[in-house]
Amino acid sequence: MRNKDGTWILYILRCDDGSFYTGMTNDLARRLNQHQDGRASRYTRSRRPVKIVYSESCISRSHALKREWEIKALSRKEKEKLIA
Repeated sequence: MRNKDGTWILYILRCDDGSFYTGMTNDLARRLNQHQDGRASRYTRSRRPVKIVYSESCISRSHALKREWEIKALSRKEKEKLIA
């Protein structure tokens, strides 16, 4: 599901241990498969399976990167509120 319009997607995964992982991509389906296969991130490799619990479109890679850092700075409680 690569975005034909050039947008990027910011996403939050819930890992099997209940923790959250935040990332960004321009092809969410491919990236999720990489996480499930243990090829995407050292963090999620040992916390599989993962589930997408939140995503949002961003207008550029730069915007997605800034948004990723904003979300990573949130507390767990704030992330849960965003997901809800």
